[in-house]
Amino acid sequence: MDDNTTIFFPKVRLYFATLRSKPKSTVNTHYFCTDDEFVYENFYADFGPLNLAMLYRYCCKLNKKLKSFTLTRKRIVHYTSFDQRKRSNAAVLIGAYAVIYLKKTPEEAYRALISGSNASYLPFRDASFGNCTYNLTVLDCLQGIRKALQHGFFDFETFDVDEYEHYERVENGDLNWIVPGKFLAFSGPHPKTKIENGYPLHAPEAYFPYFRKQNVTTIIRLNKKIYDAKRFTDAGFDHYDLFFVDGSTPNDIITRRFLHICESTEGAVAVHCKAGLGRTGSLIGCYLMKHYRFTAGEAIAWIRICRPGSVIGPQQNFLEDKQAALWLLGDSQRSQKGKLEEKAVPHLITSMDELTLKPNHNSNVCKSPSSDYLHESELTDSGPVLTQGDKLRALKSRRTPRPATTGALRLSVGVGQGHASPLKSSKFPASSASAAAKRIGRSPSSSASNIRRSVIPPASFTASISSSSLDPLYHSLLPLVHPLITSTLFSLPSSLHHLPHLLITSVSS
Repeated sequence: MDDNTTIFFPKVRLYFATLRSKPKSTVNTHYFCTDDEFVYENFYADFGPLNLAMLYRYCCKLNKKLKSFTLTRKRIVHYTSFDQRKRSNAAVLIGAYAVIYLKKTPEEAYRALISGSNASYLPFRDASFGNCTYNLTVLDCLQGIRKALQHGFFDFETFDVDEYEHYERVENGDLNWIVPGKFLAFSGPHPKTKIENGYPLHAPEAYFPYFRKQNVTTIIRLNKKIYDAKRFTDAGFDHYDLFFVDGSTPNDIITRRFLHICESTEGAVAVHCKAGLGRTGSLIGCYLMKHYRFTAGEAIAWIRICRPGSVIGPQQNFLEDKQAALWLLGDSQRSQKGKLEEKAVPHLITSMDELTLKPNHNSNVCKSPSSDYLHESELTDSGPVLTQGDKLRALKSRRTPRPATTGALRLSVGVGQGHASPLKSSKFPASSASAAAKRIGRSPSSSASNIRRSVIPPASFTASISSSSLDPLYHSLLPLVHPLITSTLFSLPSSLHHLPHLLITSVSS
């Protein structure tokens, strides 16, 4: 074999090689390559990782080879070229197979990939047009897949690859499950179902049958108002607006509100911005870090494997900056959950000098000069300027359609509000929601109805959760005050909004 062959896992006859030319199979060795079979559909300079459907198809292909009677005595060599992009994607495929089927740790699989004469792998980048500011490594991807597997986010024994590939297409809804039974990411609906500049747009009603079958009860909109939220609420769904600027990062009010809504919601949450990639992936990533202890790299990797192109530009660094604080908040919430159900806190916070709730300096929330609240006019998307989300959606719409394999979202161009026929049920029904998703219980006092909908709380009560603010006092007090902060942050009366600080007077232990 070539000098660039990795002795991957010889006990199962599996090898990985980087070769300059196509080899011929021999009596003892079977070669195969997937570089031209599984091809990433890029937006700009992004080139991977390959999506969940391609990973599934690869695993099926390799399982078939390893179980083949004619290949029983042969070494199975997955070879790739010296094209650094294809090489990184191939490494994730075979590394993920080792994690999923050979029960190797991500670190064991990665060590095998870099053993021998194999050089390091080109890191993946985001789908933005500018310079790369964050490197997503092959190891990040393997660790993200392992973490998702541990929490039951996917099961290739029941995975419906045709359904995944159908609904990810823009003409069929442009949606992907990130956490089955909990989070669905999708492209923002439009007032009318139609095709505009080659891009299929779907009205809210087009999603109703699918959402109901999948037990989606809540929709969170992160972009400016395009459709009337009443169309969802009249149909029995909860709807929230948490707007922040396209391509930017959420401030801490929005982050905390998003987490609170999702933690208080029974059923699945469908999240969208313009393209359902950047802002959507960023906030879902926060939830993964807080509740499942994903690292920022693991969260970005898993979300992109589910929905390629997600988490863009500064949003990558945002997740990295928030990781430590969100882990701490999640640990604190889990440790305090049982105690809070048994005890009531006797004294509320009255003022605070040491523990400051301060606004995030990167906040990009649009506000009226005279008010901390968003005005309806500011949430309306009007104007000819193309946003990053517009450009990403346009690029996605140019991809070659695949043959229909399931019931499509019907496009009734120019007719009414585009009502759709029921869609095929997913392999992720409400009854099969992951155990981890079910484990996130509701606090008796927290209810989605208690949160003021479509209105952002005042900036004076924004809590900075950046890791740089976690000083020793914060660390020592957080386990006690976290439940108070999260429960009162969204319900303090307007008469208290002028108080700049709060001080803990006493807390029952």
